[in-house]
Amino acid sequence: MSYFTKLAQGLLFVRGKERVWLLPCGRNGIRVRATENAEFDPEDWAILPEKQADGQLICREDHAVVTNGGISARIDTFGKISFYNASGALLLKEYYRAADRMAAEDITREEDRYVFRRVYGRQYRASGRGYRLSVQFEANEAERLYGMGQYQQPYLNLKGCELELAQYNTQASVPFVVSSLGYGMLWNNPAVGRVTFGKNKTEWVAESARQIDYWITAGDAPAAIVENYSFLTGTVPQMPEFGLGFWQSKLRYQTQEELLDVAREYHRRGLPLKVIVIDFFHWPHQGDWCFDSAYWPDPAAMVRELKDLGVEAMISVWPTVEKESPNFKPMLDKDLLVRADRGMPFAMDCLGIVAFSDMTNPETRSFVWEKCRQNYLTHGIRLFWLDVAEPEYTNPDFDLYRYHLGPAQETANIYPALYAKAFYDGLRAGGVENPVNLVRCVWAGAQRYGALAWSGDVPSTFATLRNQVSAGLNMGMAGIPWWTSDIGGFLGGDPDDPDFRELVVRWFQFGAFSPVMRLHGDRIPHGAPLSEQRGGGMCSSGAGNEVWSFGAEAERILTRLIFVREALKPYIADAMEEAHQSGTPVIKPLFYDFPGDPGAWDVEDAYLFGHDLLVAPVTQKGQRSREVYLPGGTRWIDVWDGQVYEGGQMLAAPAPLDVIPLFAREGAAVLDLIRDLVRS
Repeated sequence: MSYFTKLAQGLLFVRGKERVWLLPCGRNGIRVRATENAEFDPEDWAILPEKQADGQLICREDHAVVTNGGISARIDTFGKISFYNASGALLLKEYYRAADRMAAEDITREEDRYVFRRVYGRQYRASGRGYRLSVQFEANEAERLYGMGQYQQPYLNLKGCELELAQYNTQASVPFVVSSLGYGMLWNNPAVGRVTFGKNKTEWVAESARQIDYWITAGDAPAAIVENYSFLTGTVPQMPEFGLGFWQSKLRYQTQEELLDVAREYHRRGLPLKVIVIDFFHWPHQGDWCFDSAYWPDPAAMVRELKDLGVEAMISVWPTVEKESPNFKPMLDKDLLVRADRGMPFAMDCLGIVAFSDMTNPETRSFVWEKCRQNYLTHGIRLFWLDVAEPEYTNPDFDLYRYHLGPAQETANIYPALYAKAFYDGLRAGGVENPVNLVRCVWAGAQRYGALAWSGDVPSTFATLRNQVSAGLNMGMAGIPWWTSDIGGFLGGDPDDPDFRELVVRWFQFGAFSPVMRLHGDRIPHGAPLSEQRGGGMCSSGAGNEVWSFGAEAERILTRLIFVREALKPYIADAMEEAHQSGTPVIKPLFYDFPGDPGAWDVEDAYLFGHDLLVAPVTQKGQRSREVYLPGGTRWIDVWDGQVYEGGQMLAAPAPLDVIPLFAREGAAVLDLIRDLVRS
């Protein structure tokens, strides 16, 4: 009896109730789908449908092999799958244990060959419309793992971590991981779940799904693996010129005139400002997607004046809809809102009891975009801040909610990507060639919809600043090269507090060498609302959050950094072009460019900005020097004093308050862009 069937596309394995489909897909990649249903789910999820590939198939009596470029998958008659690179080295294999000799021949440890409990690599338990699914792989204790999106923790290497596969404010699940062993894996499943990168095994779990779906790629270096993944799922558009400079934001500019006064003051001081943000509650009701004319009387004139000052306006959009909005009933009648399977059809309590637009529904995406087109794009606003993108449920009980695509437990993680798609498609149709959407959460593939992820409403603390370094780097390794954080943190921070001023300076230094440099935060103390009853006046505003808000010393340092950023724009543009062409992260771990240097793999708190600048942020209060490892194979120049150092060594770098340790590769042209500025 043969368990293997060659298909026009890939290989089918059938044994008992289970079907497994191995499909050559992308560059040096193989997609695996497995189910106990009669048919496979046709959804491609994060994968671009045109990325199927021609591969080679070999069927034998006891096994079959599927090869695509530099990767091969071998499946035996028990269904166990193992992956190998072009040299025949084992990359990854599913975790099986059995009391007999089933699949025991390649188990490394002798004691594991004689266990008395069968363990299968793929497991199915009935749940909802499908199954609670898990896939287990053998673990390598020496392996290092990177990517997976954004988690608020200081760990760059994720080995030993358990990560929830769910979207929250400050947490973005992007289930692509890069291994130091030479492979990458996409968990191509938007279900809520978890992954455990244990010492004894790796396990991926979906709480409810109709099939297992993952993709494995092989590469000789991390850069090749990330590029393979970006080819499969898409790359960011080209970053417009305004995205390279400094962005100003706060919670919140309450009126049109207040916002214009800030933009005018930047211009008066000669500070190059590229984007200014109009935050939430500029609307009468959540779900209106328009300006409250009492506080924003002439948006078109406002946008024209900003453009004359060289500034783009960005507008905040929430997917929330309150009952008082004139859009609520039409959306409810057309089934355009996220359903609650039990109780009232409302999901969040934030300045009103609101429902969420169901962005997994194409009709909802068209409805919401049309309102935004009429009320924002026609005024000249082409930048959108897609907030609350998880979406943020007051009670995140995923079994309660249902989307157009299916139950939330099956589909919730893709919501932010489709939210970004709504505005990407609308802007492209409206004549914007390269849309940029600032999104509070993302999923795999969201980058192709112009998603600029940010790390959410993080606290204003040094510990949180340290976490952002790992968050930004792992987002880049997960294929999301556009990333930013709220400079200074979002929650808290008194501009008159000396400790907070130090934090703002250190975060601003990190922000200047982040993909996008954006000052934002909810500063204290709060002012009073403009109105207790009316629309956009009901929401209060935080204290000042402009570069002149933190005292003379901080202003001097921040001003210098803005000009450094401005001078670096040609260098940043090159990095952004590379992200567009091949998916290369704008900020990247040192091992990305130096995979052969063991010391580079040990560094978790410094990174490369582009390819020629090594950035070592200061993330501890009162710290005035820090250790910096310089990768081997090149010499490095201290940008601030011009001293030259051999690579392959650790050194103590001075870091007075106005200095972030910064090194350039010897001979790099980037030094010429900022030489005069840094030594002034």
